[in-house]
Amino acid sequence: MGVTRHGERWELQLKGSGKTPYSRNGDGRAVLRSSVREFLCSEAMHYLGIPTSRAASLVVSDDDVWRDQFYNGNIKKERGAIVLRLAKSWFRIGSLEILAHSGELDLLRRLLDFIIQEHFPSIAMNDSNRYLEFFSTVVSETANLISLWMSVGFAHGVCNTDNFSLLSITIDYGPFGFMDSYDPNFVPNTSDDEKRYKIGNQASVGQFNLSKLLQALKPLLDPRQKQLASQILKGYGEHYYNRFTELFKTKLGLLGENENDNYLIAFLLKIVEDTKADFTMTFRELSEITADQLKELHIPEEFWALQDVGKHKLFSEWVTMYLLRLNNNNGDSDAKRRTRMATVNPRYILRNWMAESAVQKANLNDFSEVQLLEQVLQHPFQRQEAAERAGYSLRPPDWAKHLKVSCSS
Repeated sequence: MGVTRHGERWELQLKGSGKTPYSRNGDGRAVLRSSVREFLCSEAMHYLGIPTSRAASLVVSDDDVWRDQFYNGNIKKERGAIVLRLAKSWFRIGSLEILAHSGELDLLRRLLDFIIQEHFPSIAMNDSNRYLEFFSTVVSETANLISLWMSVGFAHGVCNTDNFSLLSITIDYGPFGFMDSYDPNFVPNTSDDEKRYKIGNQASVGQFNLSKLLQALKPLLDPRQKQLASQILKGYGEHYYNRFTELFKTKLGLLGENENDNYLIAFLLKIVEDTKADFTMTFRELSEITADQLKELHIPEEFWALQDVGKHKLFSEWVTMYLLRLNNNNGDSDAKRRTRMATVNPRYILRNWMAESAVQKANLNDFSEVQLLEQVLQHPFQRQEAAERAGYSLRPPDWAKHLKVSCSS
């Protein structure tokens, strides 16, 4: 546990430093490739404005680590590394589940009270409904977190209850991935044959995990509270949908309310899916192109993602709808719209190929790209010369399509 100069308390955790009580049969080590990915992505997510654990340092260890990266019997020696990571708390839904499952209800109550007292200051400890309030907060904040993931095309990769924080922050960066081409079936984890954690499933997996949390809390609730908790869980879908819509309206620069906004968002996503256009750059380029250029359907060459979207037969129909809707933005101008959209639509994300390129160099003791990415990803919304030179806003290279990521760390 550490305390910052602002009086904030952070829990420090070493990942890859050796065996812990939770290592089961593992060696407690981590390899350099997964450590670089976690270090870079947790920082990238923070600067994208998404609640997350943070990475304080990355140290290469002298120990060789043996790993079967893709679980196919091909065991290799890899370089080890240790990440010092921080979070306000590392308690997960699974932390409560395991106590409820083993019938340790007194310990469950004590742990819950500790978590509420430490991390949920708006809930009074003498409130008999405090566990209900706690559950309600976790439900709405989980919906908010997954909406934020979706707004930047982030797939966690392993969304089980052990990887879902009770504080609704992003933790445990394993086989994650940001989408390149927009695809609701995108699966970052090569081990996930059933596509259980594909990006389009994340919201429903979140609801499943919250139902497991409710199951763990039930022994501590009276019949009326159980009924109310079930109602709260039923409201998760609507909460998620509203937040998702709100985020995508902001991504499109829409102000005020309009009954057709949901359709406008869904229409665009369908066109982007059909054309397999790049998710991140489609929205970024809509932030940079002028309304006049759109109106003329004149898409300059540098807007490569929009050029892909523009090949769809319904693109001009969508553009007409979009421009009409922008005209309803009271007191807005095209310059204001573009400025506003550029603050929420990143130009740079940690694409798999970028992380892989940095990992390959790091394995040869060259950490220049890790350092470059760390700098670039601190300002994801600002055009940066070094990032442009490195090709971070260009079409991903062909070899990126064949990259595989697994749970192995």
